[in-house]
Amino acid sequence: MNSEISKGAQAPKVGFVSLGCAKALTDSELILTQLSAEGYQTVKTFQGADLVIVNTCGFIDDAVKESLDTIGEALAENGKVIVTGCLGAKSGVDGANLVREMHPSVLAVTGPQATQEVMDAVHANLPKPHDPFVDLIPNAFGAAGIKLTPRHYAYIKISEGCNHRCTFCIIPSMRGDLVSRPIGDVLKEAQALFEGGVKELLVISQDTSAYGVDVKYRTGFWNGKPVKTRLKELAQTLGEMAQGYGAWVRLHYVYPYPSVDELLPLMASGLILPYLDVPFQHSHPDVLKRMKRPASGERNLERIRRWREACPDIVIRSTFIAGFPGETEEEFAHLLDFMREAGIDRAGCFAYSPVQGAEANELPGMLPDAVREERRAAFMAVAEAVSADKLQQRVGATMQILVDHAPGLGKKGGIGRSYADAPEVDGVVKLLPPEKISKTLKVGEFTKARIVGTQGHDLVAQPI
Repeated sequence: MNSEISKGAQAPKVGFVSLGCAKALTDSELILTQLSAEGYQTVKTFQGADLVIVNTCGFIDDAVKESLDTIGEALAENGKVIVTGCLGAKSGVDGANLVREMHPSVLAVTGPQATQEVMDAVHANLPKPHDPFVDLIPNAFGAAGIKLTPRHYAYIKISEGCNHRCTFCIIPSMRGDLVSRPIGDVLKEAQALFEGGVKELLVISQDTSAYGVDVKYRTGFWNGKPVKTRLKELAQTLGEMAQGYGAWVRLHYVYPYPSVDELLPLMASGLILPYLDVPFQHSHPDVLKRMKRPASGERNLERIRRWREACPDIVIRSTFIAGFPGETEEEFAHLLDFMREAGIDRAGCFAYSPVQGAEANELPGMLPDAVREERRAAFMAVAEAVSADKLQQRVGATMQILVDHAPGLGKKGGIGRSYADAPEVDGVVKLLPPEKISKTLKVGEFTKARIVGTQGHDLVAQPI
């Protein structure tokens, strides 16, 4: 036992950086929870820390570069670095570990969802403090542990990995095949988050629609009652739980399988938010075939019409790829027509970027960079026009807004989001100063507001 620590010396400091998507963020939260449970102090700086952990992203080339640069910066400023995350599972040109190739002096490298391996590396290089108390973790949500999001919203990951083999994606090679979390564990974490004050729960995974496929939708238990490990039952139980706390449940990364239709009654009744984040990627059947996308994408327009009939308030967000290898002008025009006809409320678009190890790199018809970028810009012009029209239709409506920012109790206004706006990826609602002197705005609470105008991707509203 370290005698300095036993005499009450300051806890060892671990610098921590989390890069990449919301799935990586939840991995970071697990590691931070374990570090705190064992008595380590976590900091956001490299200098002054006893060692640094970098949770990396390895999805596209820009993310790989950012991760490698951050590791280099941590090594330069601190010298003792443990690497985890998707980039840690990636091989270089000669088949050796890419991170070790580029930065041979790192202390350890692990892949994603590797909390125990990371902790083993920490223990080997920075001895555990004496006598930790798990129930004294600061800023934690009980069974849900530490969260890196603001206190009023949180991501909950329901599965790891993915069974698809889309030609542009290397996620399965880094995160493996689908592994669904036991439904009782998911619901236990959700309850701890709601009890801790979370007002918006964002359900995430690589393929949310496939939840439970790997375990044949086995029956689990929650509060002594049987619940199937399936998205519809999970969404319904989460929605019922959220109602008791006046909270929202929002679904992300939902593939458009026919089973998604079962969620629409839950949205129409207000049990979960009428919001679907669906990664369509393209509209043309031939491009979708080259992408090896699941779920018969050529029927997506019909699906969207059906969803809107079942739940007129539904908001659909999606992501697309422009300039995929072999994409003809006719196929690209088909995508633009789809955007206009489908009326996708919120859309993001990437110009196709070759990713080392992706099958799509070998496809014929790789388009020049300039053409890919031109098509991305043309797509976004159409997407923004569609979105602007949708936003304009909301002017005059009264909406429930979740307040994200309200200095001085919102006397000069604030920033919030409606059910149509997921944090960090969609627009916001700019709240004007309340007309009534008695009216205040508080972060993490809801306020009613009348939409009075639009501003780019955002709405402007008057609290009432």
